[in-house]
Amino acid sequence: MSFRARLLLVMLAVLVVAQLGTAVATLDTIRRDVLHKGSRELDVALDVTRQLLAERGHHLRDNVAVLASDFGFRAAVATQDTGTLNSVLLNHGERAGADMVLLTDPQGRILASSHQVVGSAIPFDAMWQQAGNADSAVGVVLQDSVPYQMVLMPVRAPGLIGWVGMGFMLDDRLAHELGALTRLSVSFMVDDGALEGGGPAFVTGALQAAPELVLDTFREALMQGRFIDHSGMEEMTDTLSRAMQLQRDDQGRTWVIIQHGRDDLLAVYHALSWQLLSIFGVMLVLTAIVAALIARSMTRPLLQLVASARRIGRGERVSALSHGRHREIGLLANTLMGMQTDIDQREQRLLHQSRHDRLTGLSNRDSAQQDIVRSIEQGAPFTLLRLSIVGFRQINDTFGYNVGDEVLRMLAQRLETLSLPCQRAYRLGGDEFLLMLQGENIVPQWITTLHEDLARPVEHERSPIALTLVAGEVSSPAHGESVGLLLRCAEIAMDRARHERTRHVRYEPGQDEQHQRRLMLARDLGAAVEQDQLTMVYQPKVMAASGEVMGLEALMRWQHPTFGFVPPDEFIALAEQSGRITLLTQWMLRTVCRQIDQWAQQGEPLCVAVNLSAHDVMDATLPERIHLLLQDYQLGPERLRLEVTESALIQDPTLAQGNLIALREAGLHIAVDDYGTGYSSLAQLKRLPVQELKIDKSFILKLDNDQEDRIIVHSTIELAHNLGLSVVAEGVETEASRLLLMSMGCDVLQGYLISRPLPLAQVIDWIRQYREGGTTPRRALG
Repeated sequence: MSFRARLLLVMLAVLVVAQLGTAVATLDTIRRDVLHKGSRELDVALDVTRQLLAERGHHLRDNVAVLASDFGFRAAVATQDTGTLNSVLLNHGERAGADMVLLTDPQGRILASSHQVVGSAIPFDAMWQQAGNADSAVGVVLQDSVPYQMVLMPVRAPGLIGWVGMGFMLDDRLAHELGALTRLSVSFMVDDGALEGGGPAFVTGALQAAPELVLDTFREALMQGRFIDHSGMEEMTDTLSRAMQLQRDDQGRTWVIIQHGRDDLLAVYHALSWQLLSIFGVMLVLTAIVAALIARSMTRPLLQLVASARRIGRGERVSALSHGRHREIGLLANTLMGMQTDIDQREQRLLHQSRHDRLTGLSNRDSAQQDIVRSIEQGAPFTLLRLSIVGFRQINDTFGYNVGDEVLRMLAQRLETLSLPCQRAYRLGGDEFLLMLQGENIVPQWITTLHEDLARPVEHERSPIALTLVAGEVSSPAHGESVGLLLRCAEIAMDRARHERTRHVRYEPGQDEQHQRRLMLARDLGAAVEQDQLTMVYQPKVMAASGEVMGLEALMRWQHPTFGFVPPDEFIALAEQSGRITLLTQWMLRTVCRQIDQWAQQGEPLCVAVNLSAHDVMDATLPERIHLLLQDYQLGPERLRLEVTESALIQDPTLAQGNLIALREAGLHIAVDDYGTGYSSLAQLKRLPVQELKIDKSFILKLDNDQEDRIIVHSTIELAHNLGLSVVAEGVETEASRLLLMSMGCDVLQGYLISRPLPLAQVIDWIRQYREGGTTPRRALG
């Protein structure tokens, strides 16, 4: 929906809501006023009815007074001439228009009557008592459930000789007279209480033709007091009704009911509603026309601004914006022009940020890739030199990240000031930088000078921070003509320089294959566990003095589906670097525990040693995991031994000591593996909860030929025994070495002289043959 249409709809909606609110409020006020006016008319009608009945009562009283003062009538009463009395009463009642006449003696017995039995008591107790008290009475009475307006006066001659009464029936004629006088509907209703829950006993007037249900509802309402004190809308008759009680005694109740029809009552209201509706329609049409004109005048410049904004959004330049005479729209146009300028500036800033490093201000990796692509397309030979700071993490850990950032900024400044053949310097991320150099062959002297310039110490609080950099060199087109290949080859050369501890390495063909092999092996370590590519072999260990088999060392092997056999030193290092060493250790521990349990079931309760990496020793969850595995296979802790290298112990001696103490307290036997190749001190060795030293095989292989090795081994054995540790010599391959070790007091021997690492299927057979003296005679060891 267009803006113009929405604006028009909003204006019309506001008008409609305002007009409807005004109309509803006005009509509601008029309706309440009409109903109030109708109530007042009903009150007036009741007053008129009350006055009319009062005048009829006075007229009837005058007629009765004339009769009561007639001499002949008094004489007839005195003589109680019944025939004369009846004739006089009826004649006089007809002349007065009375519907009921009666004559009683002073005690209230009927002497003559048009409706009562002669000799019976007067049936109107309330009126009789009122007449006795006031010497006359006027009111409404019920005769056979029919209401009459009755007058009762005394007959005196001169003393009281009787009572004479006349009454007019409250009939349909009277109701119509009252209706014609008040212009409303008038009815009379009587309830004599004869039938509980039934309809009224007498109805005349407007309600005479109403259904019984309506009459019964009206009677119930009147019995409850409704319509008496105030008027109310009667839904069944669709009228506003008001009632007045004319009579109430033991014989029943009589009401006069005045009603105002809804149609007549609300005729003005309906007429005014149509007038308001017509006015509303006309106003709506006029407003729609005006709103359409206003919306058009407002939206035309806005639409032009929208089109201009879209052009700005597409990157087009807009020189000027037309806004007509509208001041606010002119402000919007000026804002759009300012926004266009801000967008241009922000795009330039974002473009610069997207191609430059925020910390050093050097061009970043994206910029380097674009420049390399451009140089390749131009066909000009160039060289990339990828640089990295050795030990940059230690700088951050020692001096803090702020100092590390300052080192990077200082190095970036030095790179930017380099002379030819350097074209441009980049920061690839972290502590890695890249130099693009002219030509393929870089003078070695320039590389030397580069390292000297860049490795100058950085001053921090009068303390110099020494820098050591390594560089990997790659050239185009000699080493490739794609960005990804050149950067990868430069990274490979840089990594090789770091591992070889040299400052500079130029990429050579074949190094990429080695790098890819490492990546594939690191990637496939997870699959090696899932696809059962890993196996365990076991190398026996025997007691030096007795020659008895004291246990086995578990060694992991990997048969890769592509590369074949992968040496343990290679894939274990990759596992530690890639974070998968925990997965391999968990698999190894479960496999070894399961195998120990199976051997025990075969009658061979063997003890097996496993090697833990540095990462495993630092893992706080290792003791709990080993404890759960021993529980799963119901193994005692003496059945599993742990071997830890010196390098693992010196990384974090405190954490390593805590984990090893937890393992030792759990009953596990712990040995220091490859002792003599690391840098552990005697103080550390003393604090660690170990029970065994394994002398590295590099000292054992030439033991029978190298005097220095014999001195080292002999000293190590004496040191270990003095500390209460047992000693294992690994790499025993000659009889002469075995005899020397026995003479030095070595406790356990392990090596090819005893046995090579055995596949699982050969372990039990070898042990049994060994005990029988089949493979390696027992006497040869003893």
